[in-house]
Amino acid sequence: MKQQINNKKELEPYRKNLRNNSTSAEIFLWNFLKNKQLSGRKFRRQHSVENCILDFYCPAERLAIELDGQGHFEPEGIEKDKRRDIFLLHNFGIKTLRFENKYVFEQTEAVLREIEASFRV
Repeated sequence: MKQQINNKKELEPYRKNLRNNSTSAEIFLWNFLKNKQLSGRKFRRQHSVENCILDFYCPAERLAIELDGQGHFEPEGIEKDKRRDIFLLHNFGIKTLRFENKYVFEQTEAVLREIEASFRV
């Protein structure tokens, strides 16, 4: 039997909790990503791959988008994010784009352009 790597059942309560308690930056960006609004690409919220829960995931592009708050800018958070991003890329071919929460609000168009620029042609 093939092992499930996406949206493991045991992570469902955590994914649901994260969706129900999204940050304001996640709610804001989701308004631009949902319903295939960005270049017709489908995004999922709080999608898990192995034991990593991704803020947003575009399966067609193998693209994760992570919105980072203050804890991600401490040395421990930076190292943990780096290891996680490398794990996703090397094991599943998933590229991760990271944006600071305030940047999502202050530079929305630039964030959306960067996401689109990462799409395969």
